[in-house]
Amino acid sequence: MPGKIWFVGAGPGDPDLLTVKGRKLLEAAGAVLFAGSLVDQAATLFSPPDCEIRDSKDMTLEEMSAWLIERAARHETVVRLQTGDPGLYGALIEMTRPLTAAGIEWAIVPGVSSAMASMAAAGETLTLPEVTQTVILTRVAGRTPMPPGEELEALAAHKTTLCIYLSITLLHKVQDALRAAGWAEDAPILVVQKASWPGEEKIVRGTIKDIKRRCQDAKIASQAMIVASPTLGAADWPELIRSKLYDPTFTHRFRKATENDHE
Repeated sequence: MPGKIWFVGAGPGDPDLLTVKGRKLLEAAGAVLFAGSLVDQAATLFSPPDCEIRDSKDMTLEEMSAWLIERAARHETVVRLQTGDPGLYGALIEMTRPLTAAGIEWAIVPGVSSAMASMAAAGETLTLPEVTQTVILTRVAGRTPMPPGEELEALAAHKTTLCIYLSITLLHKVQDALRAAGWAEDAPILVVQKASWPGEEKIVRGTIKDIKRRCQDAKIASQAMIVASPTLGAADWPELIRSKLYDPTFTHRFRKATENDHE
């Protein structure tokens, strides 16, 4: 019987942000195919000494599928180690379809996305009560076009948190789309390059007006998350609207508000 292929989210770069399940699979793997251009190679250090390890950065989709199928014939556990989460901006379904056709079992282990890692690195929050309760994960149209209705300008019109992937070289398009959607020139923008990567992480804060220049000054031109959000900088606001869940005047099924709490 062929082995099982696991698509494991490596997270944003720091090997310590692998899930426990992901690390256990790497420790048991007979073969690992990892995205070397995006995943810190240190993640493969969890693999056994005799594990077959292959960097996929120079491979086509067909070559990756063939490699995985061949290794599944030799090993009980094969890992495809992908950056962030396998289901977000990865060729997941394109890779699983040939496996299903070949009768090979596969499964997915989720990973931490760079959007969450970037906000964590900057000490920011994606949502705030009565400010925004919606997060949009998107990108700017480049060689891969956006489906109709998903242009950044249309999404930005919601004035909610935008986590913009794969777009740092198109930062001018991000600026133009936000302006066209009515965002102010002084609206805060956060850019984090290689979030969580030990010794390589860069955090740049700016506004729609100056974020491109600030990124140029910091020499950020790849592997960066762009965040536009009305929540940015909230740690320094003079006042915040409290979360109802932790408000002493709010009753829920685990806690009752007391009379003193209403005074």
